[in-house]
Amino acid sequence: MNYLQAEKITKSYRENSLFESLSLTVEKNQKLALIARNGAGKSTLLRILAREEETDSGMVNTVQGLTVGFLKQNPDLQDHLEVIEQVLFSLPHLSKAIQDYEEAIAGGDHDLLDKAILEMDRLSAWDCESRIKEVLTQLKISDLTQRVGELSGGQRKRIALAAVLVPQPDLLILDEPTNHLDLDMIEWLEEYLSQSFITVLMVTHDRYFLDRVCTEILELNDKTLYRYKGNYQVYLDKRQERIEWDQKQADKASSVMKKELDWVNRMPKARGTKPKYRIEAFEQLREDSKKEYQAEIGDISFITRRIGKKVLDLYDLSKSFDDLLLFKDFSYKFQRFEKIGMIGPNGVGKSTFLSIITGAMQPDSGRIDVGTTIKFGVYRQEGIEFDPDDKVIDVVRKIADEIELGPGRSMSATQFLELFLFPRNVQYGLVSKLSGGEKRRLYLLTVLMTNPNFLILDEPTNDLDILTLNVLEDYLLRFAGCVIIVSHDRYFMDKVVDHLFVFEGSGLIRDFPGNYSIYRDQKEVERQQLIREAPLKEKKAKPKQEPAKGKLSYKEKVEFENLGNEIAALEQEKKMIENALSSGSTPADELHRMSLRIGEVISLLDEKEMRWLELSEL
Repeated sequence: MNYLQAEKITKSYRENSLFESLSLTVEKNQKLALIARNGAGKSTLLRILAREEETDSGMVNTVQGLTVGFLKQNPDLQDHLEVIEQVLFSLPHLSKAIQDYEEAIAGGDHDLLDKAILEMDRLSAWDCESRIKEVLTQLKISDLTQRVGELSGGQRKRIALAAVLVPQPDLLILDEPTNHLDLDMIEWLEEYLSQSFITVLMVTHDRYFLDRVCTEILELNDKTLYRYKGNYQVYLDKRQERIEWDQKQADKASSVMKKELDWVNRMPKARGTKPKYRIEAFEQLREDSKKEYQAEIGDISFITRRIGKKVLDLYDLSKSFDDLLLFKDFSYKFQRFEKIGMIGPNGVGKSTFLSIITGAMQPDSGRIDVGTTIKFGVYRQEGIEFDPDDKVIDVVRKIADEIELGPGRSMSATQFLELFLFPRNVQYGLVSKLSGGEKRRLYLLTVLMTNPNFLILDEPTNDLDILTLNVLEDYLLRFAGCVIIVSHDRYFMDKVVDHLFVFEGSGLIRDFPGNYSIYRDQKEVERQQLIREAPLKEKKAKPKQEPAKGKLSYKEKVEFENLGNEIAALEQEKKMIENALSSGSTPADELHRMSLRIGEVISLLDEKEMRWLELSEL
């Protein structure tokens, strides 16, 4: 069944044409990824398909009654609202139905109540509030009364996600859903989307996420949409075949056109009587021969400032904010040429750690000793503000007109921009006309061209397209210096880093000897082992016997034994409430009470399960 069909849609912004006569279909149960260079019009296309923006021409049709959930790249949130109010605010039809129902109960008007109940039934709104609490709990948002304006970027993204997931729409349109999410949340969303029967169309540059969720890839290139059935590896193979074929056709067209041009030049008097079809064929040949299929990734082996034996030594670093301990007594001596990835939940202190080692922030205690040859190049998560009236090439020329690559080798600002996928027509345009991803790419370029020998990259992969990520990965693999990377892009981390600093919370930073996939596999083995051992430990436990490790106090042991019964009782209550909410026979006032209670039950379950795991590990 065709859920959505776009027919010959065209969109331009002033002189910039994004796509022309583009058509696509989205069928039920398909999971599609849309990829393209930054600035090619991916976000614009999604907004058009979600009916958030008009086309210049063409039509978008959907099957009757289709419900669509649209996650914007930068969601619009109301800072003054509480978390649960924001989710309800994002669901106007559901929130109005709930409000009408509550007002009907309070007013005692039976006619209004009957009407409100019918609307609640139609929208399946009875368990809306409990569903919101359940989804927010799964997304690790526990304080539902906190103001949106007080939240981090990752928390705001999770609230926006909850707003599109709660109604369980037929079609999900997601624009960069993994941006600003930590690794645990990315894997949770990955599992949710891959296991559900929901239909998905998304823009993502997270290649593992793309591979594990989507079964088809759409590539928007040169105003044309190409479709590939299969995973990311299949896409790479088929795309390369297409480029090679196009190059052969362009070469062939160029050869034929030379002969045709020679004939036209030699026979000027025949032009007026030349058949129309041959004139049209000549014009098409001329257009085909102009096509250029350049390699997207060039040689980016720049000269790197010499790095001495002493790089960066950290001695007993500690930092906390009020009662939040980020890290304590951390020491490490960096070696030349090592590439380190930093992982951990949002808010655990990764960006603070980077600010401290570069001197932008002071530790509470400890000492930092920087080698005399070290020059940092820092890419910050928040980015920088460019002068919108500057041309793109002016941004680079303010730093250098010529970029040194090595002895006797240099590159002009224009060539350097081309290397990072800024064609000449874009270079002489205003910075204000760049997309968010293009501005990120320009910022990254300005950091790399200063010739650092110690790179610190805080979330460099956000908003960058896959082609740019490949350029950056190639650069970092060749980079003759030290690198520290904070990124939630697992593919990028696996490809570049040698080992990890794992921020585990409670002040602990662990040095793990391997990439993210190795770390994740080890954590999964440990988790499965814990699950297998937990029932055996509980079964073997005797009333007055301490656990094998002997680290639980008597009070903790009693708590541990009681938690199992409490969790079982809460699970049973949750199941009973869910059955009542979906039965259709529960009285309206009881439904309201139950919808409030299930949120409390879910929160209690999460709290007690976490406590049970804590005690089981002692």
